[in-house]
Amino acid sequence: MCGIVGAAAARNITPTLLDGLRRLEYRGYDSAGLAVVDGKGQLSLRRSVGRVASLTAIADQVDGHVGIAHTRWATHGRPAENNAHPHTSSSQVAVVHNGIIENHQELRARQIEQGFPFSSETDTEVIVHQIDWHMQQGLGLLAAVQATVSELRGAYGLGVVSKLEPDTLIAARSGSPLLIGLGEHENFIASDMSALIPVSNRYMVMEDGDIAKITSTSVEIFDLNGQPVERKVIISHLSDEETELEGYAHYMKKEIHEQTRAITETLEGRLGADSVLELPFGDNAREIFDRTKEVKIIACGTSYYAASVARYWFEEFGIKCDVEIASEYRYRKHVVNPGTLFMTISQSGETLDTMAALEMAKTMGYSNTLCICNVPESSLVRASDLTIFTHAGREIGVASTKAFTTQLVTLLMVAICLRRRRLGDGRTIDAMETEIVNELRTLPQQIENVLSLEDQIIVMSKHFGDKEHALFLGRGAHFPIAMEGALKLKEISYIHAEAYAAGELKHGPLALIDEDMPVVAVAPNDELLEKLKSNLEEVRARGGKLFVFADAESGLRSDDQVMVLNVAPVNNFIAPILYVVPLQLLAYHVALLKGTDIDKPRNLAKSVTVE
Repeated sequence: MCGIVGAAAARNITPTLLDGLRRLEYRGYDSAGLAVVDGKGQLSLRRSVGRVASLTAIADQVDGHVGIAHTRWATHGRPAENNAHPHTSSSQVAVVHNGIIENHQELRARQIEQGFPFSSETDTEVIVHQIDWHMQQGLGLLAAVQATVSELRGAYGLGVVSKLEPDTLIAARSGSPLLIGLGEHENFIASDMSALIPVSNRYMVMEDGDIAKITSTSVEIFDLNGQPVERKVIISHLSDEETELEGYAHYMKKEIHEQTRAITETLEGRLGADSVLELPFGDNAREIFDRTKEVKIIACGTSYYAASVARYWFEEFGIKCDVEIASEYRYRKHVVNPGTLFMTISQSGETLDTMAALEMAKTMGYSNTLCICNVPESSLVRASDLTIFTHAGREIGVASTKAFTTQLVTLLMVAICLRRRRLGDGRTIDAMETEIVNELRTLPQQIENVLSLEDQIIVMSKHFGDKEHALFLGRGAHFPIAMEGALKLKEISYIHAEAYAAGELKHGPLALIDEDMPVVAVAPNDELLEKLKSNLEEVRARGGKLFVFADAESGLRSDDQVMVLNVAPVNNFIAPILYVVPLQLLAYHVALLKGTDIDKPRNLAKSVTVE
C-alpha cells in the first residue's frame, strides 16, 4: 500500500488529486487510480497500471467536487487494473486503503453469501462491500464506515466517497498514517503532507481510531465510540523547493550531496564549546538520561544498521546496548532490566513494525521511551516520552542517505550524553568528549571532502556494470556500515549484495570468491586494521578483485587486484558516518550504469506501513 489523496471542494478536484499522486510517486507504487462524484451525481472511476502519467491520460474528462485517489504497491493481488484502488461496490461507494485487513477472508466468505460480486484479489474490496452493505441497511455514509471499521482486524487508512452523499468525504485511521489538510472552502486528506503542498499548509494528524466527516466547508472528527474529538491544527513548512531536483538527475544524488547541510542542521544548537548540550533534546531529556542504565534499540532496514553502529559506541562508553529488528522483537519473550531505555529509530515515524514494538514495550517495564525521527507529529513521535529530531529535511529517494547519516550523528550525541552518567554526575566533560565534539564540528567539511572523490568512485563503479553479485566486508563498527553499503547496492542496482564481518570470510563466504565476485571493504585506520588486511589477503589469494575505501594512512595501495580509494584520516568515533558516503555514491553510480529507476526501485516503498 502506498499513497492516499482525497478532496472535498467547491471546484473540480481531479487536477488536485492527480497532482497529489505525482507528489507521492517517490514512495513507490505499481498502479494508480481515482474516483470522483461528478456533476451528475455519478461515481466516475479511473484506474491504470504503471505511472500516474498513464492515469492522467485517461482522467482528463473526469470532473467532480469530491473524490479520492491512490497509488498502490501490490500486497494482496498482483499489479493489475482490477486490483488497483479505488475499489467500488454497487457503483455507489468507493474506497482507497493503506494497510492490511487480517480478517478479509472471513469477511469475503460472508459477503459472497450475501451476493456481493468480487472483481479483485485484494483485501481492500471487503471494506467497500461492507460499507455498501451497511448503507443498504439504512445507515448514512459516516455511520456505515463507523460500523465497518468496528468489524475490521488489522491496519487501515481509509478514504471513502459515495454518490448517495455527493458532498461528503470520510476518512478513517488505525495503524496507517492519515492527515486532514485545511483550505478555504475546501478540505483534503492525504497519507503524506507533501501531496498537499500547493493547496494547504494547515493540517491535522488523525490518531488511531479517528473517523472524520469532511465537506468543502467543515471537518468533524469522531473517536471509535462516535464521540466528537478535537485535533491540533499544525502549520506545515514544507515547500516545493524541498521536492524539486534543483539540477540533479535524481533525488538520491541530491540527497547524498545534501548531507553536508543536513548534518550541520542536526548539530545546530546541540554542541557547546566542548560538550554535547542536553537541553536542546527536550525539557525532560536530562531526567530521562539520568534514569538510564542500559539501552534497547528497535528499528528496521537502514535505521537498524544505524542502531547497530551505535551499539559499538554505547558499549565503548560502558553502556549496555541491545539492538533488534522491530518485526522480530514483537514475537519473542523478553527480559527487561531496571533502568532500560527503549529507543526507536525511524525516518518517517510511521514504520508499522517499529510502532507496534513501541506499543508492546510500553507494557513491559522499560524506564522510558525515546524516538529518533525526522518527521514531527508522526505516530512514533506522539507515542514516545522523548523525541530527538534528526533535522535531515525531506528525503524523497526510497534508498535512505541523509536520513541515515543524521541518525548516526544523533545516536552519537545521545551516547555521549549517557557516557557522562558513567563518569559521575552527568555533567563532567573530559578530553574524550571534547575531542569527539571537535570532530563533529568538522564532520560537514569532512563529508564535503569525501564528496569530492566522486570522479574516482565513478571509475570504480564501472567494474560493477556487468556483475550480478558483490560482497561487502567490514570489522567492528564498520561491519554495519558494510551492511548498509550492501543494502544500498542491492536496493537500487538490483545486484545481489551481502555483507559479512571480515573475520567470517573463512567460515563460508570465501567459497564464493572468484574474479566475478567484486569485494568491497571498509578500512579505517583503527585497532582492527591489521586484522582486516589479513582478511583482504585471503581474498587476493583466491583471485578476487578488491575495492577498498581506506584511510590515507592505512598503508593500503592499489595494484592489479586492488583498487584503493583513500579517505582522509578521521577520528574513530566519527569514521563510520564518513565511510558510508562513498558507499552511497558507489551504489548510485552502479545503478546509473545499470539503467535502473534509482529513486523508485522496484517492489520498494519509502515508508513501510504494513507488516
